[in-house]
Amino acid sequence: MSGLALKGTTWVTVRQYRRTLWLAGAVVALVGAVLGALWIWDARVPDTYTQGGRTLPAQTDTGRHLLDLAVGEVANGMLLLPVLLGAFVAGPLIAREYESGTYRLALTQSVGPAAWLRAKLLTVTVAALVAALALTVLYRLSSGHLTDTRLRDFDLGPYEVTGPVLFAQLLAAVAVGALLGQLVRRTLLAMAATGAVLGLVLLVIGALRWSLVPVRTITGPNGDVLMPRDNGLLVDTGLLTSTGARFDRAICWQEANTTPGVDADHDLWTTAHERCLARHDVTGQYVDYHPQSHFWPTQFIETGILLALAALALFAAFRVLRARHP
Repeated sequence: MSGLALKGTTWVTVRQYRRTLWLAGAVVALVGAVLGALWIWDARVPDTYTQGGRTLPAQTDTGRHLLDLAVGEVANGMLLLPVLLGAFVAGPLIAREYESGTYRLALTQSVGPAAWLRAKLLTVTVAALVAALALTVLYRLSSGHLTDTRLRDFDLGPYEVTGPVLFAQLLAAVAVGALLGQLVRRTLLAMAATGAVLGLVLLVIGALRWSLVPVRTITGPNGDVLMPRDNGLLVDTGLLTSTGARFDRAICWQEANTTPGVDADHDLWTTAHERCLARHDVTGQYVDYHPQSHFWPTQFIETGILLALAALALFAAFRVLRARHP
């Protein structure tokens, strides 16, 4: 067991931030306790009841409703983990060491600058990944229990928790926090800068996420609304002319809305709208969507982008460290 004991800078880091680590563990335990209690509550309520010799579905299940809400909040809350982790790394973990000058003491204990930074980053990374893994398992177990949940893997929050993207975000957060913490060297400023940079990066990647894999398109005659197949993710929908060109449906909506008398006669609006479609030779409609099969390719591509960003930021962080402490 002595071989597993923490030593050197790693022991110092764990000892220094033991309260934060205990707090993170307490949060994970609390989430597990709440989800477990709601799961038991839901399991105690039968899905059906008998009335007049007929078996009917249960009309209310407060436990399942609350469990559904709790699972959604866990997914949404985990969206903040990378930003919080990056701010912690940049601020209290690194910038405060420079701001207070305590890093000099560590560097006088036969510990090189690279080993000092590496021990700190490794400690917080392992703790963050373990906590994220525990929360992910809790989320997956709870959401798997909800066969009628409103959440989908394509949704913001469940998407990150379902695959490796969340763990790549955490690694990128650690690397960006390490870099900005050394560049800024002021606790609050480093935390603010890291939060802003990570927030911007995650927003940009999230906005481009569904452009990483080409969409599929289905077409049909203009009439009944087309829906994505296989419960896929709807990206865009619109109208088509007889030549196959896409047509902006807002044109005919605006034209029908400006027709005199439409406010008092809905049939007049419908007639004006249909005339506009006929004049522009609109004959069909299209739907651009991502099927379920695009989920994992998108996850892996985004994970690769985030890991590349993490590697670049980490490389830059150690270059800055070596430049200032050769």
